[in-house]
Amino acid sequence: MSLLRTALEHTKTAVVLGHMNPDGDCVGSCLAVYNYVRDCFPQVEITVCLDRPAEKFSYLNGFDQIRTEVPEGLQADLCICLDSGDRDRLGDFLPLLERAGKSLCVDHHITNTRYGDENVLEPDASSTCEVLWGLMEEEQISKATAECLYTGIVHDTGVFQYSNTSVKTMEIAGKLLGKGIDFSTIIADSFYRKTYVQNQILGRALLESILFCDGQCIFSVLRKKDMDFYGVTNKDMDGIVEQLRSTDGVECAIFLYEKEFQEYKVSLRSKKKVDVSRVAAYFGGGGHVRAAGCTMNGRIHDVVNNLSTQIAKQLEE
Repeated sequence: MSLLRTALEHTKTAVVLGHMNPDGDCVGSCLAVYNYVRDCFPQVEITVCLDRPAEKFSYLNGFDQIRTEVPEGLQADLCICLDSGDRDRLGDFLPLLERAGKSLCVDHHITNTRYGDENVLEPDASSTCEVLWGLMEEEQISKATAECLYTGIVHDTGVFQYSNTSVKTMEIAGKLLGKGIDFSTIIADSFYRKTYVQNQILGRALLESILFCDGQCIFSVLRKKDMDFYGVTNKDMDGIVEQLRSTDGVECAIFLYEKEFQEYKVSLRSKKKVDVSRVAAYFGGGGHVRAAGCTMNGRIHDVVNNLSTQIAKQLEE
């Protein structure tokens, strides 16, 4: 019996948490658990708490039930933390973990700190949704749950093109298709579709990108004043760093956007040579071998120089 089922069997109330600024795998995994519990453990009162996700995920069942503020007085028997490598990434919802009777952490980040009472960590998995597949009985996975799991896998594998895609990943995806999900629409609408403004900001980022390390690396930055001019938020930045990485000859890509004055959210991607999780961890962040991130402070010139120093060490190994 999986830890998920064991944890739920004697639970009356559960809260599901994910990381700040939730991406496709985070939203997908949280709502997958929500739907699975509603289907298989109807006696459990379950609540999903997340920063407001992007509207492109609104097709997922339960999206409209997500609580974006800490519910007053909520003290759950069980807290399930998904796709979050450490406690701090739970943001404003951390008190819900601290107040819970017990906790279960399910993740695939190699930098996970194992902060749950019970932890299921599979660094070789493509996504937290892939890990969840192994914790759920296949015959009890509904179409709604399958849509959530497929969404998470699609987003964390870049539609099965990143190096974290394995034979197992593809086998699971095939079984999810067997649940009758509209996979082509999920991919088109949640991964590829962009608004006019998102295309504008992508174009701006590409136009102002700079190659360094003899063309092996590329970076681009969007300052807060630029984001305010276009009227965009962090939710509009999806896909920019991946597009930078696809540049011919580039091994490692860096995309930064300014959250506050001289405070930058850093996204790192690589192809084969650089373990960006090591770079991110050096600066207090985390992630995966080919996809990671952190937050850094200072002048943009100094931030990029500090990052490039760590990246160059690996390129020279």
